[in-house]
Amino acid sequence: MLEVGDVVQLRKPHPCGSDRWEVVRTGADIGLRCLGCGRRILLSPSQLERRLRRVLARSPKESSGGHEF
Repeated sequence: MLEVGDVVQLRKPHPCGSDRWEVVRTGADIGLRCLGCGRRILLSPSQLERRLRRVLARSPKESSGGHEF
């Protein structure tokens, strides 16, 4: 399951040359931001599943114990 902040690699590169994207939105559509040029796209989960090569980095999980000072 993808979460906001994850970095993924898609099969075909974006016209700017980058194939790395950051997940910026989840839900009925998945929002991605190109890490090369900043362009944003929306894909349905089924489209993303077909285009996804691999997850490169997971977003850091927040601790459930509260804030650290």
